[in-house]
Amino acid sequence: MVKVRESRVGAAAHRAIVSSSHLVSPRSKEASELEFGLIVAWNAFSRWAVRCMAAAGVPDLTITDVLILHHVNHRARNKKLADICFVLNYEDTHVVAYSLKKLVAAGLVQAEKVGKEVLYAASPEGESVIARYREVREECLISNVDPEMNASMGEVALLLRTMSGLYDQAARAATSL
Repeated sequence: MVKVRESRVGAAAHRAIVSSSHLVSPRSKEASELEFGLIVAWNAFSRWAVRCMAAAGVPDLTITDVLILHHVNHRARNKKLADICFVLNYEDTHVVAYSLKKLVAAGLVQAEKVGKEVLYAASPEGESVIARYREVREECLISNVDPEMNASMGEVALLLRTMSGLYDQAARAATSL
C-alpha cells in the first residue's frame, strides 16, 4: 500500500487531516481522512484533465466531456448511452446525453442510430485529440511519476473501486431511510 506518512510515535498518534471534523468518530477517522483525500484528489484530477485537454487543443470541455470522450474511444467499440452511464457511474443520464450532444456538435464524437439505440464512438478528429492528450499526459504527468509508485497505484485503484461499491450501497441504504 502507498506509504503516505511516517509517524515516530505510531499510527494512533497522527493528526487526522479532514474537511469535516464534525463527522469524525472513533470508528471513522480514517474514513474521514479518505473522504478529504477523495475531495482534493477529484478536484485536482478534474482540473488536470480539463487543462490537459485544453493543451491538446480543445479548451472548452468540462471534466464530464473529457471523461466521456475518453470512454467512447475506449477499445474502439461503439457505446450506448446507458453503458457510458453505467461504466462511468453517472446516475443522471441527462448530464451524459448533454455532454454527448456537445461532443457530437464539436466533431469529436459520432453518433450512429442502430434500431432504437444510438451508438457513440470517437470521430477521427476525436481520436486525433485523444492522441494529443496522451502526448501531453506523458510529458506533463507520467514523466513525473516515480516508477516505484506504479504497484502502489494499482492497490489504491483497487481500494477506490471497493470504496465506490460501499458508497453506492450506503447511498441505497440512505435512500430507504
